[in-house]
Amino acid sequence: MVTKNQIKLVVGLKQKKYRIEHGLFVAEGEKMVGELLDAGLLPQFIFVDGGPRGRDLGEVEEVGEGIFRQISSLKRPNGVLGVFHMPPAKEVVGADWTLALDAVRDPGNLGTIIRLCDWFGIQQLVCSMDTVDCYNPKVLQATMGSIARVGIRYVDLAAYLKDVELPIYGAFMDGENIHGTPLPGEGILLMGNEAHGISKELQAWIGERISIPQYGRPTAESLNVATATAILLNEIRR
Repeated sequence: MVTKNQIKLVVGLKQKKYRIEHGLFVAEGEKMVGELLDAGLLPQFIFVDGGPRGRDLGEVEEVGEGIFRQISSLKRPNGVLGVFHMPPAKEVVGADWTLALDAVRDPGNLGTIIRLCDWFGIQQLVCSMDTVDCYNPKVLQATMGSIARVGIRYVDLAAYLKDVELPIYGAFMDGENIHGTPLPGEGILLMGNEAHGISKELQAWIGERISIPQYGRPTAESLNVATATAILLNEIRR
């Protein structure tokens, strides 16, 4: 039977400071919880509502609908909620391409970008310290389970870019057309903040400014950062 302390813990994990304090995060949905288990992440506990499930989730605790509404971050809880230990951050190594994010704040954007990394086989995602927390419930929902397969690390991005020996490409509105830019087999792709782009502090370390050409009427101010990331990663892999 679920205890008051468990309920208090799960509710508290909706806030970043408590996720950091406890080293735990919440994942919802049978697919996501199952993929985290398959990836070897350690669960603290898993709650289910007693409904039918398509796979074995191991040791679970059954709770009622009222409790589920209380602990869930979703308007319509979907019957499976897991509390997991955060995996240790993977060491950033120079191999293949790495995606770096400068102050991406929108949870939906970060979640989509994590899915894109999974799709395009980008194993390393490096985030500035002021990028939204990857364990934010809205980020996790947007990843659709891809967070289990992408190594994510929060770093002092200026120090990281200063020391890295790979070529660094930054996305800008006025950069060189990506379609005509020769791309190496490995490098760093840096994407900027939704409103302000790449900060001036980080621009000093960029070797090549690239852009996505616009073919329609010049009425759209810019592309969404997740959309732009998808196009640039496709070009890198192509």
